[in-house]
Amino acid sequence: GVIELKDSHGIDSNTETRIQYFLDRFYMSRISIRMLINQHTLLFGSQLAQNNRHIGCIDPNCAVLDVVKDSYENAKFLCDQYYLNAPEVEIKTHNATVPDQKEDIRMVYVPSHLYHILFELFKNAMRAVVEYHPEDMELPKLNVGITKGDEDVTIKMSDQGGGIPRSKSDLLFHYMYSTAPQPMRSENGSAPLAGYGYGLPLSRLYARYFHGDLILSSVEGFGTDAFIYLKLFPSEANELLPVYNTTASRMYHTDTLISDWSSPGAGTNMSRS
Repeated sequence: GVIELKDSHGIDSNTETRIQYFLDRFYMSRISIRMLINQHTLLFGSQLAQNNRHIGCIDPNCAVLDVVKDSYENAKFLCDQYYLNAPEVEIKTHNATVPDQKEDIRMVYVPSHLYHILFELFKNAMRAVVEYHPEDMELPKLNVGITKGDEDVTIKMSDQGGGIPRSKSDLLFHYMYSTAPQPMRSENGSAPLAGYGYGLPLSRLYARYFHGDLILSSVEGFGTDAFIYLKLFPSEANELLPVYNTTASRMYHTDTLISDWSSPGAGTNMSRS
């Protein structure tokens, strides 16, 4: 993969930026193509939908809490296989639009996309908690909050896995970076818990595909908060797709601009804000 490429050939920052740019656009296009193929197959193929209320792979009444619980249980099973221990989860819901139905948060969404994002975040949070508390049999719980507002559905996941330094926070969504060591080939074919560097970048693309987002905020020495933002109204959740034009092609031929700040990292953060 690209991590092996970086380790073996020493990729410079300009090349890494171009690879990051290419892969983000490539995988976003792939998500879109797979979505269209899957939707067409489910609607017009011989395979029946798993649920009668689904329109292809879209659930017009997606129960967010159920997807959270399902992804947690599967991530916990995988964590138990590797570490023989896994943190429990505490889930709280808040429906600002209908306070009497705070636990019944539903929206139009693709459950498999939301599951992919949550499963990846749960895996990362569990690994961080277990490795940060190696001697504790009773691990700190993961805390998940699901909130339905007037425009967005927000899912917040918090762990006490020690967090990461702020200097590395921008690297978390890079394809050439992983906080876990490179996974070894498994003889029994089991999936690795982490280490390929693709989990978070792809999860963010899934969130952004329908104009949502995935943001991480870490406190070094304590833990990390992950925020998943999803558009509540289907009319606002349009596909976000790359545009292929001359401006995009220049990205592969022009050098990255030299920073006009005394510290390149600080300059990037200033321009981003």
